[in-house]
Amino acid sequence: MAIEHDFFGLLESGPDGSIFWSENVEFGDQSVTVDLTAPDQDDVSVEALDVAASMISSLEAIDLAARNAMVNELDDRTSEVTEYILQQQSTLGDELEDLLTDVTGDTHIDVIKALQLMSMTILADEHGGADPFAVLEYALDPDATDDVLLVNLASDGRVQSVTSAD
Repeated sequence: MAIEHDFFGLLESGPDGSIFWSENVEFGDQSVTVDLTAPDQDDVSVEALDVAASMISSLEAIDLAARNAMVNELDDRTSEVTEYILQQQSTLGDELEDLLTDVTGDTHIDVIKALQLMSMTILADEHGGADPFAVLEYALDPDATDDVLLVNLASDGRVQSVTSAD
């Protein structure tokens, strides 16, 4: 079986009924890997695919909302965003400034600005549910695949949480 969609084209299911779609989307001066997945195509509605297509098309606005959510987490000294930034400062030391795109003197904000959006994973079967519908993966250093922040989004685009990968 397969699902036909204007944005995604023909989504064919694997032998186990799962679907998977992947593209590299140009975003600013970088390429972001966007994956759409679901363990069972029967759990994926056309509405979920429409929402996913809309999110991909408005990646810039979604990225801005995700970064704003990270900034809001800075008020909490025990937040995962604050912990991530402190860990990057500890690990990188003076080399941290080399990774920053803008050095304003507010290191926490500078790190959030410098984070690169590495990927967006859309869990199409979670449309309208309590679990994340989309997960954005951010890294300061694209080669440090373990040092990432994950921003979980609901299907309405609302940020549910910001967590670290560990």
